[in-house]
Amino acid sequence: MGCNDSMGMTFTNARDAIARASHEALKDQTFQAAAALSYYTIVSVFPALILLSAVMAYIPLPNFFADVLVAMTRVVPADAVMPTIYSVLIGVLGANLRAWLSFGTLGTLWLLSSAFDEMIDALDAAYDVTDQRPFWKTRLLALGLAVITGTLLICAVASMVLGPRVGAWLAGRISMSGVFSFLWPLIHKTLAIAFTIVAVQTVYFLAPNVKQRLRATLPGAILSVVCWMGLSFLLGIYFRHFANYNRIYGTLGGLMALMTWLYWAFFIFVVGGQLNAELERENRSAPSPPRDTSTIAKRQDRIA
Repeated sequence: MGCNDSMGMTFTNARDAIARASHEALKDQTFQAAAALSYYTIVSVFPALILLSAVMAYIPLPNFFADVLVAMTRVVPADAVMPTIYSVLIGVLGANLRAWLSFGTLGTLWLLSSAFDEMIDALDAAYDVTDQRPFWKTRLLALGLAVITGTLLICAVASMVLGPRVGAWLAGRISMSGVFSFLWPLIHKTLAIAFTIVAVQTVYFLAPNVKQRLRATLPGAILSVVCWMGLSFLLGIYFRHFANYNRIYGTLGGLMALMTWLYWAFFIFVVGGQLNAELERENRSAPSPPRDTSTIAKRQDRIA
């Protein structure tokens, strides 16, 4: 599938694309894709965190992995989810971390690539294309997406973790104005959000078997990240005041809360991909802007 470089999309075209994306979001395949993605992620997230802790043990930053876990509390509903993550990590991190870097790495990479392979299928369905790429190619693509997006998300978390430290370091060595001290927290938080948007946009751009411009995937990426922040805030309120998963599921309560958050997060992710697909269809069907024939005529006269 090719893309059209036409910039003739109007407000009506964008409105129609949003309406169709909203309609597609309510179909069963969207919910099924969100369920499959949440399953693959819940299976791979703990091995990925354990592998991340093993790698960060060699980074010369004290307590960096602990700071990463603290930063996660700003993304997921902390009271319901983080105790489960802490309990699993504490039970495993006492083992030999070098073993994870040798044997556990292979299994973790396979699980992560399976999750991203499911993302490829979900986005292909959003664009209504059949992926005829061979298995090895899509699996390598999924693995590459896992590495790229993982690196970008680590940069986002590092911006949140190291931002205050960098601000304090600058304040101690440079004469800082009050305006900069006020704006610095906003700057490093904006940088973290920007890294996250680029990570999501990378998946939207590379995963589906379509040819498209990178900027055409920006609307869905912005929608996903903004809705994720709202989702975390609303689910945090829900888990604290209305739902008691520990009473229903016992020790699995935190795990079920994490899976609930992942389910709706990936639902938003798929909807963002559908929005990009509908905008791309509208862009291809929109009429091209009229050409400036007078300029072309003048050039022909000069040549003649």
